[in-house]
Amino acid sequence: MTHKPIIIRDLTLSFPHKTCFRSFSIQVPHGSRIAIIGRNGSGKSSLLQALAGHTTLIEGDVLLPPGARIGYVPQIIEDGSILSGGTRLKEAITTALSAEPDILLLDEPTNHLDRHNRQGLLRMLAAFGGTLIIVSHDTELLRHRVDTLWHIDNTIIKPFSGNYDHYMQQRRLARASIEQEISRLGRQKKETHLALMKEQERAKKSNMRGEKSIKERKWPTIVSDEKARRAIETSGRKKAAIVDKKTDLVEQLHDLRLPEVIVPKFAIDGIKSGVGSLVSIHGGGLAYHTQDYVLRNVELQISSLERIAVTGDNASGKSTLIKAIMADNSLIKHGIWQIPQLRDIGYIDQHYSTLLPEKSVAQTIADVAPQWDHAMVRRHLNDFLFRKNEEVMALVSQLSGGEKARLSLAQIAAKRIKLLILDEITNNVDLETRTHIIQVLRAFPGAILVISHDEDFLDDINIDGRYHINNGRLSRYIPSILNSI
Repeated sequence: MTHKPIIIRDLTLSFPHKTCFRSFSIQVPHGSRIAIIGRNGSGKSSLLQALAGHTTLIEGDVLLPPGARIGYVPQIIEDGSILSGGTRLKEAITTALSAEPDILLLDEPTNHLDRHNRQGLLRMLAAFGGTLIIVSHDTELLRHRVDTLWHIDNTIIKPFSGNYDHYMQQRRLARASIEQEISRLGRQKKETHLALMKEQERAKKSNMRGEKSIKERKWPTIVSDEKARRAIETSGRKKAAIVDKKTDLVEQLHDLRLPEVIVPKFAIDGIKSGVGSLVSIHGGGLAYHTQDYVLRNVELQISSLERIAVTGDNASGKSTLIKAIMADNSLIKHGIWQIPQLRDIGYIDQHYSTLLPEKSVAQTIADVAPQWDHAMVRRHLNDFLFRKNEEVMALVSQLSGGEKARLSLAQIAAKRIKLLILDEITNNVDLETRTHIIQVLRAFPGAILVISHDEDFLDDINIDGRYHINNGRLSRYIPSILNSI
């Protein structure tokens, strides 16, 4: 195992539609435990790919120690198999660790994991003795498994020694200090402006008195000309000094500009389909063509206004159940299935399969809403934080995981639906987007079926009932059991 540092020199990442970061240089000592944080689309995954040697998009140099073994797990694991997201992730991490890496690079490693596997991952990270660099929005991981943060913010990567709580406290204090300084400079700027107005008025009155004295010949001509010249020079110096001070204050205010906090404002329109069951499954059985049954004796009822969560361990069959509701042809179904038509369902899966990589952001929405003109598409995308021309025309293949999540939501919001199906929707999204997703789901008037390992998220969206999958069986929690857990 090599103990030499990683040397990073002048890393810059720019796309046609944005610049993520510029001129990042640093040395990473062996054994460092670093988390890369920042808003969706800020370049976190691309930076990790550069460290892994898996991208040519970034300019600059990454000098790894000679002979260093790298273990790398990307955010989205491409796999044509029927494995669940959690199983894919576990297998990818196992493969990365089997090489006994000196440097371990993980992109959102807690995505998809159930509670048991999540705790196992956290224990593994605590025991890992090499250099660990991760991308994550997981606050528990950020608090307890790293000691250094690289925050990508406004095209600058800012290193910080300490955990997430320490960093956020420092940012809150720094923001409060900046706000106070902006307020103080703002008052000075206003006072300076008033002083300039007063000086201009004083100079005007002085000139009028001088002109009157000259006109009435109270001063000799030579004295009059000299007094007028001195008055103009004095007034000019005062005004120049005031203008210089005002310019300096404006520059200070610009340098102290608070980072823009951009909050999404989208909504999802639902159709109230009346009283009765929207989804009704009796004696349901599910299997893939070449395998045994994944689920047996499925009994599931979802009314038109109900919010249902489906939980279970990784690979228990949660995503398979949703695929069946979405009429996936790779599945064999038995039993009685009453489900809505596909046009009445809004669906986001954990791998964003509704997005085509070769399409642009704008075309993705235009395909869903062909009746909209370009201006309507732009207004719609603006609500989902795709605002600039470059962002709207960017290809799906260029988007981060969080941006893909937002675009998937934009697809759904472009039509009216009866049933909203979400498979691990909080994976990859930043705090601001997660908060707004919760607000949107609270206001959604239709039915919701959601898969999530995020218990806080399920509580926040006011789930009405829960089904749990265990050993190929789907069982509904009853309140007394749920409350005792």
